[in-house]
Parts: sequence; structure tokens; C-alpha cells
Amino acid sequence: MQDLTANPRSTTGRFLREPLLHPARPHRAVNAATARLTLAGVTLHNIRGRNVQLPLGRLVVITGVSGSGKSTLARDVLYANLRRRLAANVPAGRGRRRAATAALIGCESLQGLEQLDRVLEVDQTPIGKTPRSCPATYIGFWDEIRRIYAGTTEARMRGYSTSRFSFNTAGGRCDACEGQGVRTIEMSFLPDVKVLCDVCGGRRFNSETLAVRWRDASIGDVLAMNVDDAAGFFAAHSRVHHALRLLQDVGLGYLTLGQPSPTLSGGEAQRIKLVAELAKVRDEIARGPRPRARHTLYVLDEPTVGLHMADVEKLIQVLHRLVGAGNTAVVVEHNLDVMAEADWILDMGPEAGDAGGRIVAQGTPAQIARRRQHSHTGRVLEEFLRERTRREAGDHDRASAA
Repeated sequence: MQDLTANPRSTTGRFLREPLLHPARPHRAVNAATARLTLAGVTLHNIRGRNVQLPLGRLVVITGVSGSGKSTLARDVLYANLRRRLAANVPAGRGRRRAATAALIGCESLQGLEQLDRVLEVDQTPIGKTPRSCPATYIGFWDEIRRIYAGTTEARMRGYSTSRFSFNTAGGRCDACEGQGVRTIEMSFLPDVKVLCDVCGGRRFNSETLAVRWRDASIGDVLAMNVDDAAGFFAAHSRVHHALRLLQDVGLGYLTLGQPSPTLSGGEAQRIKLVAELAKVRDEIARGPRPRARHTLYVLDEPTVGLHMADVEKLIQVLHRLVGAGNTAVVVEHNLDVMAEADWILDMGPEAGDAGGRIVAQGTPAQIARRRQHSHTGRVLEEFLRERTRREAGDHDRASAA
């Protein structure tokens, strides 16, 4: 352990030596004037007849021991009912009216809905099922890159439009692999094997399309670039550059733009989804003022699973950016760093199963920490915050002495 913390090249060692200090930004106040979403009479699984209030425009963390009812509340009741009632994709008319009066699941009433525009669950499921899906297409900046290549002199001379630079349609893509960059070999009695396409070499496009170059790079070369390199390459194109900077901000600078979605880990897929949401916030601002900013409620169920401490820090920053843009984030979490950053904590318990399903405590992290006699979360959070305060005081004393 000592060797690890003393190694200046080790990111893990740095976080063990210098844990995160909280809060990273001042907590957003929750008071009588704060808008709320109220679920009355929540009764599902081990939750029986509870009234739940969630402040809107805040980072809300739902805590508690495993089996205490956190996911039941966040996903099975809150998300399920908001998805049915908001029905953001239902066209105006009878379908929307039916959605607005749809029967509630696991609760008697839902109030405060008029302040939300949509709800989105950001989980770790893959962002695409085929190799043609990749970060560039999911976030949406690939269309802008296609327009850049279609606007080159060479493309205009050849009569190429933006469709020529799509690997989802025939014409410009490699016919051998159909724009996937890999070919599937069927194996008798064994799983199929994917190998690099021997015609395009994994670049997805045919030779005529690859002959079009911008800044001495073909569109196939762009797909092979990692995010860090591409951010410099597209520095003059704000829409592409902004999305690439967001990917860097969440620690995904090492991914290539064309990395097939099925090869991404769950944590990578989740952060790409968050980047797509942050990119939408910028696009909405660019389209001009609206009568009221769109308010999205994001639901995340244990997003730190499988993440390194450095990735947790980046995830927290992304959550703060989403909430800072006027949205609400509801996070089911066991991670103490995430709890310490919450504007509001809803602690379920006190135990699991039939001994759980109650709201043991709710409030700011400091208020939850003072409930250590009634809450397991309060006990460990109080110790966690006390240690962080002690460490911060020590760092301040050493800085003053220097």
C-alpha cells in the first residue's frame, strides 16, 4: 500500500493518498420554496403506504442497505409512472390524453408532474447492438463530420452528398462488410467469430469514398482516431469539438470515434449516454430561447458499479452539470463520495426485506450524518465526512506552514 500511494505515476495511489474533498461545489439549498415531486401512498414490494417527496432541480441520492427498497422506489414506482404519464413521444391528441390519465403503479397519487418535460433512465445497457453503432453516431456529431467531408472540393467534384459518407447505407460504404468494419465467420458448433474486414481493413468505406480527404485524412482515418486526437483535429468546428471535449471530461478520451458499441463496457456506455444529454443541452441553447427550459428527470441505479475512483469523480462532475442546466438527477447509490455530493438524501431502511421499506431519514448529507443512531447510512457517512474534514484541516495546516 505504501509503495502504491508513494508512486507519482499511479492514479489509484493518488486517490488513496489524496481522497476527494466534499462538497466539490456548494450544495443547492432545499427549502419551502423548492419545487417538489410528491408520490403519495407508495405501496410496492416491501414499501407500504409511504409518502415520498423529491426536490426538483437537485441532485437527489437514494441510499440504504441492499434490499431496503431503493430500486423499487426509483425505478419501479418513480420512473415507471413518470414514463407513462409524461409520454414525451406521444403526439398531441387522444394518445397523449390517455397517457396523462394512465393508471399509477405502486402509488395513490403523483403531484408536481407539470414541472417536468421528460424522464430518462441512464443505465449501463449497450448503446447499440451492431458494430455499425459507435460513440460518434450515438452522440450525434457524426452527421456534422459527414457534412464536413461532403463540403470538400473533391467530394463536390465527384458529386458526393452526405449520404456517401454514411456506413449505414449502400453507395459509399464497403460492400464486403456492409459498413461494419468486421466480417462474421460462422463456426459449426461454436459461437460465430468476427474478424477485421480484409477488403476495407476495418475502415468501413470503399476506396472511392476513402479517396476524399480533409486535412489530409480520409473519413476512415477519422473513425480510427481516438477522442483526444480528434478534439484537436476538429478544434475549428464547435459542434464536433464540444461533444469531443465532453467525452474527454468524463474520462473517455482513449475511445476511438468508431469503436463498435458492443465492445464498450457498461460504465463506458453509461457515460456516453450522459455526454449525449449534455450535448443536447448545448443544442437547445443554440436553437434560441424557449418559454421555459426543458426539465428532464434522470434516474440512475448504482452508476458507480465497476468504476475507478477517478471515474467516480468525473461522473459526479457530469451529474452536477446536468443539474446545473436545470434538470433533476435521482441516483440510487452506495458510494460515499456520491452521497457526500448530494443536495438531498433519501435514506431507506432501516434493514432489508420486511424490515425495510421505510424512509429512515432525509435531508442534506450533514443532516443524515447526524442521524447515526437511526440510520446505517448516517453512521458511515458521519465517519466518512469527519475523516474528510480532518484531512482537509491537515492539508490547510501544512499549506500554512509552508
